[in-house]
Amino acid sequence: MGTEPVNAGEYNVYTGAKIEGSTGLSMPTAAQLGLEPPRFCAACGRRMIVQVRPDGWRAKCSRHGEADSKQLEQR
Repeated sequence: MGTEPVNAGEYNVYTGAKIEGSTGLSMPTAAQLGLEPPRFCAACGRRMIVQVRPDGWRAKCSRHGEADSKQLEQR
């Protein structure tokens, strides 16, 4: 299981918008507070399948694999 879907990429993981310069960097308030999981893949901008659990979340891109909030905490 990799963290590719939420690593820095060409697309905003909360809006799916392509990041060009400073545009596309907007982040919802819930995401700023750590309450919102990523919904879009950073590599391709596709909507991911997201499962929210009491202890975190798991997101899966059909092309780039899975990421889990627990993996990101270990860094």
